[in-house]
Amino acid sequence: MAPACLRSSLAALFLILSLALLPSTNAIKFSLPPSRFPASKCIWNPAHNNALVIVTANVGPGANQRVDVEIIDSSPQKNVYLSKRNINAETRLAVTAHAEGEVGVCFKNFLDKEISQEKGAKMSRIIDLDVDIGAEAVDYNAIANQESLSGLETEMRKLEGLLKEIVDEMGYLKKREERFAQTNESTQQRVQSFAWFTILALACLGAWQIVHLRSFFKRKYLID
Repeated sequence: MAPACLRSSLAALFLILSLALLPSTNAIKFSLPPSRFPASKCIWNPAHNNALVIVTANVGPGANQRVDVEIIDSSPQKNVYLSKRNINAETRLAVTAHAEGEVGVCFKNFLDKEISQEKGAKMSRIIDLDVDIGAEAVDYNAIANQESLSGLETEMRKLEGLLKEIVDEMGYLKKREERFAQTNESTQQRVQSFAWFTILALACLGAWQIVHLRSFFKRKYLID
């Protein structure tokens, strides 16, 4: 009875954590038109530093078209994790994020030189993209088979990964809060310094006006 209750409790906890982290799994399907000099079509997803990112792209058929994929991030360094030409059917790619921010999966659909732009305007390729980030990207079934884990041990391993991701998320939010607090404090100091400068400038301007008016009245013999 106890193991069954424990298994039920773990399953309920796992469900709650899975719902809490549901945005870490993103799937999208779109049509990508070709061009001689195509612009990048990028799909961005938030990812933490050292997070595992699994990209599964299913590219539909399309004659006289070549689809290239590139995985980059939004950091100031603009890291390029992976670049692959001419992907077809289902392609699975795995990278590890090197910085906090967003990871972008960018596609380009090149049109063959033999095909005119007018004909190419009627062509496209369908791309079904699935991006798994963090704990959702880990293949726990493979881990269970490799390490001979039981069903309960596999669920515990999943919970461990989800909890670690929640802790990392909380740490990231704490860092952002500290950074916002520092920015707020710095802004307040600048506003205070500007206010004192304004008061000093007004005081100096008032003193100069008094001296100037006194000198003017003396020249007109209005005062001694």
